[in-house]
Amino acid sequence: MKYLILYYSYTGHTKACAEFCASREGADDIAEIRDVKRPNKLKAFTAGVAAALRGKAWPIEELAADLAAYEHIHIFSPVWAGHMPPAVHAAIALLPAGARVSLCLVSATGGSRCREQAEAAIRARGCEVVGFADLKA
Repeated sequence: MKYLILYYSYTGHTKACAEFCASREGADDIAEIRDVKRPNKLKAFTAGVAAALRGKAWPIEELAADLAAYEHIHIFSPVWAGHMPPAVHAAIALLPAGARVSLCLVSATGGSRCREQAEAAIRARGCEVVGFADLKA
């Protein structure tokens, strides 16, 4: 089974978690979700948080991995004001129907409030949620 770790990281904490997991679990590939225009801190934590609260996406670069080529996709996402950031919503919109998806939410507390919203977004793409974890950064 081909296994991809897909992550978005603004500060580097989520990237470190994703890389650790990739090496420990033997993922076939790891790919980063990148904003088309990386927001500065002010925009990330104003407009970005506002978009996150509404579950909105914003433009991301083309992913380095073809998501349809993987049987299992493990998404690592930071938590912004209790929600997934807009770039992660954009990546979820690209998931191929039928994919098996795990989700790991990385936050300062290790306890996110957006599990249901995140899993609903994944299921709305016709994907199966096969795992979930909250990690403390």
